[in-house]
Amino acid sequence: MHFNGNAEPAISCSRGRWLLLVTSIVLCTGVAGAQTCETADEMGAATRSSLVAAGQQFFDWTAKGDAATMRQNAIPSLASDFGGIEGAIKESQSNFAGAQAKARSPFLLKAEGSAPIARAEFLCGVFGRTGQTANSAVFQIPNLPPGEYGVVILDVAAKTPSTLSLVLQKVGNDWKLGGFYSRPGQVSGHDGAWFRDQARAFKKKGENRNAWLYFVKARELLAPVPFMSTLETDKLYDEMQSAQPPDTPSAEAPVEISGAGKIYRVTSIFPVGVGDDLDLVVKYQSPSVANTAQTYQDNVAAIHALVAKYPEYRNAFTAIIARAVEPSGKDYGTMLAMKDIK
Repeated sequence: MHFNGNAEPAISCSRGRWLLLVTSIVLCTGVAGAQTCETADEMGAATRSSLVAAGQQFFDWTAKGDAATMRQNAIPSLASDFGGIEGAIKESQSNFAGAQAKARSPFLLKAEGSAPIARAEFLCGVFGRTGQTANSAVFQIPNLPPGEYGVVILDVAAKTPSTLSLVLQKVGNDWKLGGFYSRPGQVSGHDGAWFRDQARAFKKKGENRNAWLYFVKARELLAPVPFMSTLETDKLYDEMQSAQPPDTPSAEAPVEISGAGKIYRVTSIFPVGVGDDLDLVVKYQSPSVANTAQTYQDNVAAIHALVAKYPEYRNAFTAIIARAVEPSGKDYGTMLAMKDIK
């Protein structure tokens, strides 16, 4: 088993919320009691130093683009399927080269047992009467094999400020790479706090669709790994629920929009940074994208239909990118600047 750097964001035992009493915390962790977490203050000095040193070493290899050495120092399941990580290393190298990285206080996770844990939960630090505190954290990891793991998060002072988060597994006396997460600290020149504040402003104006998408981006930027939650992200989760549109699309529940005599079944919609711009990506189902001329026309029609149905998007995004996706997963995309959508 290894960690997928492109995994969907994980949520804690209350779907991201920790409005719990101490007794509730006990119930939440009682499902699998053999899961413990030690913060930097709780673990031994030697363990803390070895984790930070290992994290720094993996950062140095990333900055040099030395994927071969990183693969040699990965757990077997990751080393045998290293393509995704290698691609992420190459993407990060140009930004990390020559940059300085500073490790945050690491976490030590211990999972006992003889079989993978379906949903391992680790409560780290001190929790208050209502749940998380300023220095606590929760990690929720699916299908985790028994073992000893370290989580090291490094803040990288690069051209694009970023975080590099590493999941390391103890193998003998060494820390081996089990997960690699490189994330920008900003999108379109803005950090998570800015997106949160913009989301609040949209919500105040009644533009809940814009508010929801900005809240999602804020939470993504404020969580260095998708399976970690903090007091800040839990509060944000609670705040954003009232802005979520009832018809948020998904692959399981597509949302239909009509345009140019056709119905487009939208499966996902999300913001993406393109340089200094923030664009909106909409994906919809297509039987085939082989005829690119026809697919282009469908994409343009879908974009116009989307903005006609939800005109508030004009206030939040620079362009719309429509991607027609066929059953095989192959897609074809078209971008229209918002100013050109009449």
